Amino acid sequence: MPDARTPPTRTGPDAGRRRLLGALLGAPFAATGLAGCGSREEDRPVEDGPVELSVFWYGTAARAELTEKALRLYSSRNNLVSFRVTWQGLPGYYDRLATQAAGGNVPDLIQLDDTVLAEYARREILLDLGGYVADHRLDLRGLPPELARYGEVDGRTVAVAAAQTTAALVYNRSLLRRLGVAEPRTGMSWPAYVDWAARVTRAADGRVAGTMDPSGDHRALWLWLRSRGAELYQGRQLGFGANELVDWFELWQNARARQATPSAALVDQADGGEPTRQLVVTGHTAASFAWAHQFPEFRRQTRDELALAAFPGPPAAQWPRASMYWAGFRGTRHPALVADVIQFLTNNMEAGLALGHERGVSPNLAIRRYVREGLADPGQQAAAALAEAVAAQLGPAPGPPPKGHARIRTLLVETAEGVRSGRAGIRAATTRFVAQAEAALAS
Repeated sequence: MPDARTPPTRTGPDAGRRRLLGALLGAPFAATGLAGCGSREEDRPVEDGPVELSVFWYGTAARAELTEKALRLYSSRNNLVSFRVTWQGLPGYYDRLATQAAGGNVPDLIQLDDTVLAEYARREILLDLGGYVADHRLDLRGLPPELARYGEVDGRTVAVAAAQTTAALVYNRSLLRRLGVAEPRTGMSWPAYVDWAARVTRAADGRVAGTMDPSGDHRALWLWLRSRGAELYQGRQLGFGANELVDWFELWQNARARQATPSAALVDQADGGEPTRQLVVTGHTAASFAWAHQFPEFRRQTRDELALAAFPGPPAAQWPRASMYWAGFRGTRHPALVADVIQFLTNNMEAGLALGHERGVSPNLAIRRYVREGLADPGQQAAAALAEAVAAQLGPAPGPPPKGHARIRTLLVETAEGVRSGRAGIRAATTRFVAQAEAALAS
């Protein structure tokens, strides 16, 4: 990092940190760069002396390298704390975590996303961080308030955003230049986006379709609903009815009729969301839908120049969204220490530099601005620029999805695939989806 840059003001007072960690572990510490104050008796670990915390996350080898670097920074300042790390790809991650939860041996610190956050909180698997937030030992004042709120379940802070991301449209700038079609823009309406995609298909003489069909993408449905004043969920129930879902599927039925989207078979193969299978990089469409923090991976899959815009619809339909969270295990023997590590990963400038924007932009606004100055990856630069461009326009955060969200995501994909293929009519498929989704939420 360039020495000429001036670090931002730290987001919490350093005074008292040595006293806190000394009290936690029964030994003196030399620690810097963290907020802290005295610890409560019930927060002290069962044992004195050195502590090894277990940490578990999903992601790539690149994410593992950056995360382990940040954890080593913590240990370098707190040499009685070490970490036993485990990581893997997303497939199978939650199955493994569920097995650990059933056995009561969840790692001390875990990475989650909003698919399971509410469920794990209500099953009392997650550590309640509210007390640490209340007295700023875990200081969330540097985060956008709505991003902090998105880690609350039933009024309790149970997780802290590891990063923030934006639902993004990834489009092939090189292709559009060859075709002479204008680029899509943030803020265009959903019908205007379909019109744009149909123009692309016509300009390409049908060789390339304008857009991926996102009718089975819960992110797209959620933002479309919010653009109409509805929600995906209201508490533990659906936030929309059958009529809204019919309108959604008819929007994309019309897009298919205009050849704005490719064949159902091609769309089905990209429904899983893996960057390598997205149609904008396989050359079948001019645009696909993704999370902004995935953009560097998209860029690696093609020689064409790709670019980013926000999802169609008003930016206010989006909110400061956690790409994933850090959370503690309720049964950890070292709850205050777990909270302190989350504090470090969230608010320490050097940790922020180590983590970069691989998971998304830093949750801490001051660190986010500082890290952006040193970003070398063009994909991360573009994702950070999009986050900054829409930041002032984002709407209020909903609550994290309720238990049953994972099942509903699967149901939406299955329903959309049935409609696209013609195996099911829109109204019959919609009625069945609503009934099955309500059952999933009630279970």
